[in-house]
Amino acid sequence: MIQYLVILLDDTSVSFCHYVNERKERRLMPLDTLKAGILYGMKENLNIQFVYPDYELPEEYGKVIESTDHSKIKPASMAEEADVVVINGLAEAGGVTGRDGTAYVLRLTKEEMFAGRGAITSMLENAGRLNIVLTDVNTFTDDDFKKYGQALDELSEDVERMYTEGKTPQLNILTDRMMLDKMNNCGAGDTTVTLAPDGHFYVCPAFYLCADGYAVGSLDGGLDIKNAQLYRLDHAPLCRRCDAYQCRRCVWLNRKTTLEVNTPSHEQCVMAHIERNAACGLLTKIRTHGTFMPDRVEIKEIDYLDPFDVKEKW
Repeated sequence: MIQYLVILLDDTSVSFCHYVNERKERRLMPLDTLKAGILYGMKENLNIQFVYPDYELPEEYGKVIESTDHSKIKPASMAEEADVVVINGLAEAGGVTGRDGTAYVLRLTKEEMFAGRGAITSMLENAGRLNIVLTDVNTFTDDDFKKYGQALDELSEDVERMYTEGKTPQLNILTDRMMLDKMNNCGAGDTTVTLAPDGHFYVCPAFYLCADGYAVGSLDGGLDIKNAQLYRLDHAPLCRRCDAYQCRRCVWLNRKTTLEVNTPSHEQCVMAHIERNAACGLLTKIRTHGTFMPDRVEIKEIDYLDPFDVKEKW
């Protein structure tokens, strides 16, 4: 059931996920479309999230936006009053001072991830929450997987230290799995849908911004998701049996790499399980310092990284 409505305010609205927004020409959502989108969200009792471009919106847009409860997703250059601040790369991260109560999305290439321990830890010390999103998942090699595991092990040391100091850092690729007991994925097409400046609905922003995307309805004609069951967890044969609960299970990446919205790529699966295993180790280490989440069961050790490799056991 759809619970969230993401509204892209402009064609150049910041990307907060794996996809790259290469559009440079501004195309602001018409004011009437914005009003109609808000009305739709209110009628359907949806949580509305506005995704901003990197320029100041006209005053009348601000008034319309403030007419309803919502969350703001903004680029780092426009971070004032943002609920979620998106940072592109380590260079941009250096100019951002984290603040408690605000979530940050740090979009990195794999090379930035492997070399970014200091910057990531610094942000984590001050941010209410930090989500790391890698923009080149589909290019990972076996050597990259090893480097990713090493990077997570190093970050685990810093997170462990913060916990011993009485802090409660939230880092999606490490701490989320410790807290979860079921899948918590992006939900595109299942719990979330996007409204674009053209007045059409899309599974997520990537399906609007990328050339091979497609609409799933419009404000005029209503929401119309074909084969909607394919976006649900219970129709994902691998994912529904998996316990890498923190996995993004990105529908756009699925389609891009396997041509199926409900089937993840080898790269996405392996990375999620490396994160899962790192969370397992982190939880064990934190518990050596005292009682920590006693109601949570241990994360079981596994001998595989891609569930497809052990599908016969299921």
